[in-house]
Amino acid sequence: MNKAGFSGKPQNSSNDFGDDIPVAVRDTPDATPKIWLQTRIVLIGGVAGFVLLALISGFLFFVTAPKKTADSQPSPTTSAPATPAASTNSSDTVLGHFPYPEAPESELVTIFANRGIRMRKAAAQKFEEMVAAARSAGVILVPISGFRSVKDQEQLFFAVGAQRNQTPAERAALSAPPGHSEHHTGYAVDIADGAVPATNLQTNFDHTKAYQWMQANAARFSFEMSFPKDNVQGVSYEPWHWRFVGDRNSLEMFYKARNLKPAKLPQ
Repeated sequence: MNKAGFSGKPQNSSNDFGDDIPVAVRDTPDATPKIWLQTRIVLIGGVAGFVLLALISGFLFFVTAPKKTADSQPSPTTSAPATPAASTNSSDTVLGHFPYPEAPESELVTIFANRGIRMRKAAAQKFEEMVAAARSAGVILVPISGFRSVKDQEQLFFAVGAQRNQTPAERAALSAPPGHSEHHTGYAVDIADGAVPATNLQTNFDHTKAYQWMQANAARFSFEMSFPKDNVQGVSYEPWHWRFVGDRNSLEMFYKARNLKPAKLPQ
């Protein structure tokens, strides 16, 4: 017998609570926390990636930039010696003449044109070729002096200077002090015209056919005049004095004289 107020169905307390929550709400999970968490992960990952990329870029720049700068821009230390070179050269000279090493005996040979004269092998070979070429043109080149030792130069400089009552500065305008003569090197030679011996070691040698031929052809055989007019070393004009500059050693040895300032003799 049913009492009033009760239905015929048995009551279930758990179902009663579940029926109080709407189905749509009960079955759908709350997605808001997961979306927020994913957003944070993406943002953090992006920032970390950016920072990592920046660090890598900075490292690469640090490694490469200094090398490029050093290679492309000359440092002050590399360019500095160029300026003192011209100004300090004068300190290497004695009365306008540079010190030169004495040629080793093993490098010296006699020249066919004058067996009493020796030169370095390379210079002697080219000199012989030059003499032969001049002779074929009707010009006679005669060597007067080639290699001179430091001892020979000492006698020439001091004895002749005293004989002519010349001061060292006056003598230096005509002949180098011992240890400072191009003749020590074995590359220098004094040349005369065989047809006009009166012009030997005289400035009027520049009026001879030998001199004119040398002016036009000497460079082909790697010879040049050592002391032209108004030369920077302040040495008297010597149209007969020529030097060989046909190999690396001779070129480096002589071309530092190009940077000298004119030497002034005492009045």
